[in-house]
Amino acid sequence: MMRRIALFLITNISVMIGLGLIVSLIGMKLKTVSIIIILAGICGFSGAVISLLLSKSLAVSSVGGKYIDKPKDELESWLLQIIRNQAKYIGIVMPKVAIYTAEDMNAFATGATCNNSVIAVSTGLLKNMKKEQIEAVLAHEMSHIVNGDMVTMTLLQGIVNTMIIFIGHIMSQITSRLSSSNPRLSKTKPENMIYFMIIPILQSVLGVLATLITMWFSRRREFYADAGAAKMVGAEKMIAALERLKSSCEPKENNLVKAFCIHGSNSTNMTKLPIHSELFHTHPSLEKRIVALRTKQYLK
Repeated sequence: MMRRIALFLITNISVMIGLGLIVSLIGMKLKTVSIIIILAGICGFSGAVISLLLSKSLAVSSVGGKYIDKPKDELESWLLQIIRNQAKYIGIVMPKVAIYTAEDMNAFATGATCNNSVIAVSTGLLKNMKKEQIEAVLAHEMSHIVNGDMVTMTLLQGIVNTMIIFIGHIMSQITSRLSSSNPRLSKTKPENMIYFMIIPILQSVLGVLATLITMWFSRRREFYADAGAAKMVGAEKMIAALERLKSSCEPKENNLVKAFCIHGSNSTNMTKLPIHSELFHTHPSLEKRIVALRTKQYLK
């Protein structure tokens, strides 16, 4: 986990320094560039880190989940025992367990670290899946936890946020310098017009590129979580669970947790655009996930 965090941070810092040096070659002071890098890093990562630290409470409360402190029936006792066994098998502290009311068959995991996480399951999943299928779903969520997917997503989001802020500020600085260097243009103060025309467009384009990157990782982590579950409980159980998910109604969870769910919506805010591509989906199709398991594509 720490190795992954260090690698992401080193990569981000290296890219920022490289861009800073390139920008300094066109005449911008290195001190100014350094300040922009620091501010972009702080602003870019602060929101992502805060959301990660609050992810457990925010995610569970957003779906109205109730933590299982003491099991009320046999099913809850079984649920806790399965999660306890799986946590012991992969060597992590047992996650907290919550149940939330929803018609769709779904579950999600989140948390700041492997040993400080939560698994939440819907009532629709508990009512409509066989126990071996539920076991596979829980193993899928356990794989997300042990793979550190929540931390990686946070780092990735922080990096793309930082890059958007950094490039936006650099472009605004360059625009101001170019306009102020032209006496004829500087009288009309065109930098304001240029800024309000170009910068929003640039930020929108960068935002789309950032979405492509985060969606790619989100889809990829689902394949690996499926593979991790297959190792724990067997590929056939995981395939059976995915097959069962095909009959589930569309996920009703809000956008805060939908990307974390095992059955995620195959849509994002980008569906408002005339673009209907898996590139903007948080999850691969269930069919592709089943094929990946059968062909052992992501099994190491």
